[in-house]
Amino acid sequence: MSTSGSSTGNGALYIGVSTKMYLGYQASLRWLSEVRSIVDDRPGLAAQDSPVRVFVIPSFPVLEPAARILAGSPVLLGAQNCAWGDGPLTGEVSPGMLAELGVTFVEIGHAERRRLFAEDDAVVARKVRAAVGHSLTPLLCIGEPDRLDAAAAADFCVGQVLAATGGDPALLPRLVLAYEPVWAIGADQPAPATHVNAVLTLIRAALGPRCPLIYGGSAGPGLLPQLAAADGLFLGRFAHDAANLGRVLDEAMLLRQAGAGAPASSSSSRS
Repeated sequence: MSTSGSSTGNGALYIGVSTKMYLGYQASLRWLSEVRSIVDDRPGLAAQDSPVRVFVIPSFPVLEPAARILAGSPVLLGAQNCAWGDGPLTGEVSPGMLAELGVTFVEIGHAERRRLFAEDDAVVARKVRAAVGHSLTPLLCIGEPDRLDAAAAADFCVGQVLAATGGDPALLPRLVLAYEPVWAIGADQPAPATHVNAVLTLIRAALGPRCPLIYGGSAGPGLLPQLAAADGLFLGRFAHDAANLGRVLDEAMLLRQAGAGAPASSSSSRS
């Protein structure tokens, strides 16, 4: 799937959800069925030129039934991680197997993987190249660990992108970047919209409009209209209530139908 050419206000808006490990197997299947119904109830999402692209990232054991539940819908399937190869990597999941399962996106470099599983820039870079090598789209997670001003935060994030790509600009159009300031992950509120817009604007100035930039970190309904610089949202626990995903999809469609990503609301992002 090509991601190049995205630009704020004109390109597609990406709206995605990761379930992390919050949902069990049966709960995941129920949630996916609810997501399918919510998307089916919005036929504009299925149009070939739809300005909104929806993706879901359940846990590994759910990927095969998820592909069956979502078959024929515009919802794209993602994985929460991948190995840097195949062969003697016990307990890992290879990007080749993910591609066989119909996965489009693979989340790489999430702050929890970096912190809890010691994945450094070198590991992230190997995974990015392995994913691209199997025609998967890396959803590369970036974000400053502590509260910084916008310029310092953007510098940190650009450094993460350059490390993940080895400085190869040809890889940028193959990515979707998820800006997730670590201090906002799991917080009661997302990062302030003014901060997010400023950081995303600076990242885009440094990297160019070659890949979508979406925001994640306690994101929920009401936030997207405030983020003029974002190409979408990466949702977490608020969208585990599928109705909240529907609300965000409606916001995204309204923004693109209006032909602008400018702020249209100051409503709370809490569900």
